[in-house]
Amino acid sequence: MAIKVCIVEDDESIQDVLRIILRRAGYEATIYSTGKPILDHTYSTPDVFLIDKQLPGVDGLTVCKHLKGDQETKAIPVIMMSAYPNVDELSILAGADDFIEKPFRIDGLLGTIKKYVQSAVPVTRV
Repeated sequence: MAIKVCIVEDDESIQDVLRIILRRAGYEATIYSTGKPILDHTYSTPDVFLIDKQLPGVDGLTVCKHLKGDQETKAIPVIMMSAYPNVDELSILAGADDFIEKPFRIDGLLGTIKKYVQSAVPVTRV
């Protein structure tokens, strides 16, 4: 069974790139353009979250705080992404497990994801 990555990214070109990279690496990706499905709990629980900081509506840091404050998702790794300076520090304060700066290198992206899911058993929501 493929490891599931939930991506929250509003830029369609970045969505496409992430979808291709992750599929080729053997991951199953689900992509949302806003954080609303996460806040509303209308998503399939993944093995790792990959969240952009700058999102329409709700900020990615708010989504991260929500996930880390929820009993069902607090143990699932959250990797924040952004092109803005100093977001790495804000991401850690929001509870993120890691941070990827945009533009990212493919090997860096995959290495960061692998670090958190290498021994992951897919999580199923009860």
